[in-house]
Amino acid sequence: MDSPDHNQNRLANESSPYLLQHADNPVNWYPWGEEAFKKAKEEDKPVLVSIGYATCHWCHVMAHESFEDEEVAKLMNRAFVNIKVDREERPDIDNTYMLVCQMLTGSGGWPLNVFLTPDKKPFYAATYIPKVGRQGRPGMRELIPWISELWHNNREKIINSTDEIVTAFQKSNAFTPAGPLDSDILDEAYHQYEQQFDEEYGGFGSSPKFPSPHNLMFLLRYADRHQNSKALPMVEKTLTQMRRGGVFDQVGGGFHRYSTDQQWLVPHFEKMLYDQAMLLMAYTEGWQCTKNDLFRQTADEICSYLIRKMQDENGGFYSAEDADSEGEEGKFYVWGTEEIRDLLPLAEAELFIEAYNLTDEGNYHDEATGRKTGKNIPHLQKSFEELARERDMKTEKLRSVLASIREKLLEERKKRVHPLLDDKILTDWNGLIISALAKAGSAFDNREYVTKAEQCWLFIKNEILTEDGRLKHRYRNGDVAIDGHADDYAFVVWGLLELYEATFKTTYLQHAVSLNEQFVKQFWDDENGGFYFTDESAEELLGRKKEIYDGAMPSGNSIALMNLLRLGRMTANTEWEQMADESLKLFSHSIEKAPTSFGAALQGVDFLEGDTREIVITGSQNDSRINQFKRSLHDRFLPRSVIILHDPEDNTIRDLAPYLSDFGMQDGKPTAYVCQNYACELPTNDPDKMMELLS
Repeated sequence: MDSPDHNQNRLANESSPYLLQHADNPVNWYPWGEEAFKKAKEEDKPVLVSIGYATCHWCHVMAHESFEDEEVAKLMNRAFVNIKVDREERPDIDNTYMLVCQMLTGSGGWPLNVFLTPDKKPFYAATYIPKVGRQGRPGMRELIPWISELWHNNREKIINSTDEIVTAFQKSNAFTPAGPLDSDILDEAYHQYEQQFDEEYGGFGSSPKFPSPHNLMFLLRYADRHQNSKALPMVEKTLTQMRRGGVFDQVGGGFHRYSTDQQWLVPHFEKMLYDQAMLLMAYTEGWQCTKNDLFRQTADEICSYLIRKMQDENGGFYSAEDADSEGEEGKFYVWGTEEIRDLLPLAEAELFIEAYNLTDEGNYHDEATGRKTGKNIPHLQKSFEELARERDMKTEKLRSVLASIREKLLEERKKRVHPLLDDKILTDWNGLIISALAKAGSAFDNREYVTKAEQCWLFIKNEILTEDGRLKHRYRNGDVAIDGHADDYAFVVWGLLELYEATFKTTYLQHAVSLNEQFVKQFWDDENGGFYFTDESAEELLGRKKEIYDGAMPSGNSIALMNLLRLGRMTANTEWEQMADESLKLFSHSIEKAPTSFGAALQGVDFLEGDTREIVITGSQNDSRINQFKRSLHDRFLPRSVIILHDPEDNTIRDLAPYLSDFGMQDGKPTAYVCQNYACELPTNDPDKMMELLS
């Protein structure tokens, strides 16, 4: 048997950057797997499962305080079998035990530390645990002996507690189908957002403030239905204030995770791929609704960050960038005024300092002491138009001068010690990126963005899709592992639908249909409706979960709902629309209780509530006149429309959507049909007439 003090850390051969960060700890870490649980059974020890991710600030703090500390490690190795989990690799494990933590403590977050019996049943959970107890929070030094004592001398208490937790978990995961949702729930959600709206700074609530782009996307759909509501001004204000704030990286583009304050000034500095994707989507749709230049500029800056920093040479996109560098959060991103004056010619330095609100004492406080650091987070307090007026300049001139200054600062910043780049490629997050790049590329008529989305899909198809048509979840350095989860399928299908509408290439619709069929086969609950998070062959934890809550990312079920509706309309497969209906009935009770927690699911309700249109364009894929129809459609915000191209030469499209054979060309020219409520208007050869029919 291993001596408990002899280092048996088993993480060195793992692929996850997060696990590799812990490979040199004196803790005898195991990766999640049978070996660890078998050892726990043999030695009659509880299991500590510690869950985090590579770019998580508080995970680094806990690692530094406790997991790198010889004394704490010795206590852990003697008392427990210790397992490290990357939540991004194993969202199934994370979702399960996070729900347990929320049930036990009323809150959740990372790092997540859960104590289990050797048969994986939880009995205690906490987020960040300090090394030594403080502010009423027990530290590792007190907690380890207490749990050990409980395990050896009061086992019955633990067993009773695990039984209660498992029962409560299964109860919270049981949805009872209820009646259908209608437009009342959309009104209710809108009124709740209106009450939570921050009139001064945009966003919802006070602090911390999360971007939650899917809530903004719901409000854009509401504004499209109710043009006299405050929905559009709320979105405009929020998108504007986020873009001006420090939560946006003013020098390098892209958004940080969230704002720690009400003003969007001081962010939590990590950058996540899924935030870039969803925000790119929200700014693109925001631009379609308002034609506001700032929204287009922001979308372009997100794209340029993604392409410069996050795309692998083979097409996939990396997961995240850390908040910390050189052991300090935000150090990479902040600037002193002296530094700016040393780097730039005098006039440029003063312009940047004034426009981006830098001061000599700084606006960035040290997290521990609260003292000003002399460093600044660049942010805007005025629009480019106002700044230009004050300087008697043309707005375009000011924009281009500031852009060239930012370019110089970006070059200088590249010389700093960079935060860790988590370079694993996750299928679900890449699905979101494909959706967002395809949507932005078609809205802004930018071929490069669409091409990047196509390269990303090719990467998934070549590296991650198995021969029998299933998705894997994670790729890193050629190592593909972990069976796909619901989010992998739902988000990639969404990406393919956006790619199809951006390019009209039938192959994307074909793949969307076949992946959706695979998804239904493996994840759909035939009895009650809805998709499970894991497929039927996956490891059983406390039961198969269904996710519907739209947190930092939309849930797989919310996106799957929308996919079923769009695919149902595009292919005239009513079975899929029926499934969407069942799915919504299953979750309707939860949505009614807290509608603002389901911003993505509500977009599905909005689609179901009618006024949806099918737009069929008939003509040859290679006919340049097709582009005029395409441009007219992509320019506009059409959230309840599906678009399909019927190329008379293309048999595949008719196999996917047999009804298309009834839609021919008129007078030998490309022709558009606008259909609503299962009836079609007279066909037209004129893109302007088509847009009239749509409005």
